[in-house]
Amino acid sequence: MLDFILRRLGQSIVVLVVMSLLVFIGVYAIGNPIDMLISPDADQIERARTIAAFGLDQPLWRQYFIFIQQALHGDMGRSFAYGTPALALILERLPATLELAVCAIGMAIVLGIPLGLWAGLRPDSWTGKSIMAVSILGFSLPTFWVGLLLIMLFAVQLGWLPSGGRGATTLLFGVPLSFLTVDGLKHLLLPAFNLALFNIALVIRLTRAGAQEALLQDYVRFARAKGLRNSRIIGVHVLKNILIPIVTVIALQFGSIIAFAIVTESVFAWPGMGKLIIDSIRVLDRPVIVAYLMLIVTLFIFINLIVDVVYSLLDPRVRLSEVQG
Repeated sequence: MLDFILRRLGQSIVVLVVMSLLVFIGVYAIGNPIDMLISPDADQIERARTIAAFGLDQPLWRQYFIFIQQALHGDMGRSFAYGTPALALILERLPATLELAVCAIGMAIVLGIPLGLWAGLRPDSWTGKSIMAVSILGFSLPTFWVGLLLIMLFAVQLGWLPSGGRGATTLLFGVPLSFLTVDGLKHLLLPAFNLALFNIALVIRLTRAGAQEALLQDYVRFARAKGLRNSRIIGVHVLKNILIPIVTVIALQFGSIIAFAIVTESVFAWPGMGKLIIDSIRVLDRPVIVAYLMLIVTLFIFINLIVDVVYSLLDPRVRLSEVQG
């Protein structure tokens, strides 16, 4: 087991180094932030002074090695626009994005698994067919359009929920959270549901497919032959066996939700990392863009590593195939 984890850690470090190089080159090859940061009327002396102050007069390879050296010490550079450490700026917005992502993934689990199980157990009923039809809409409808539709319906027409912002927050262990207040919870519902819609549809289809496959297995037939209650067969023999792939997909989707929350945060003016990165792209704030992308890459690598380790614990054949390979 230790050998398996060390192998995965080594692979993760290699991936992180390669991605840091690609991200750095890709971001630093686009545009010139100096044009955004200083006045067009500035003379050449002031322009050269600003370029040197941000280290943009160095060759690209030297900028990359300086970036790596600073990153190893937890310094991802200083924001051009805000004048503060880029990583601290992102971590300040991280709780809002994480809260939105956790709420969205919670909705996907709470709604997706029961609906998918119902559709899998009763595929020919009108409710089962309706659930699958709605799941297709969840896959196909654009996130920004659904967000605007939710605002028009629940905020403008009905007036039940606010259209944007985060609302009132309460500190929990020093972290501001919205769901602990009534006002914050109202602000959280619409963007969280908008972000969760695709994942609800995904979980529904995964659960339905897994349930239909499990019902054909010998252990379910044997359980029925023993005279077990239908609720016990579904809860113990069906649901327990289909949860592993569902949980794995949900774990991987959690990283995607954080990465692609940009659209939802922009539509609902949610003050998270997504809105920050959009504002940073507009002014070519390179340190913030690079720090954000590296944080997302690290998050994906960490989640994949955790999923691999969990899989190896659940299925020893995974470890054996690694050792034999």
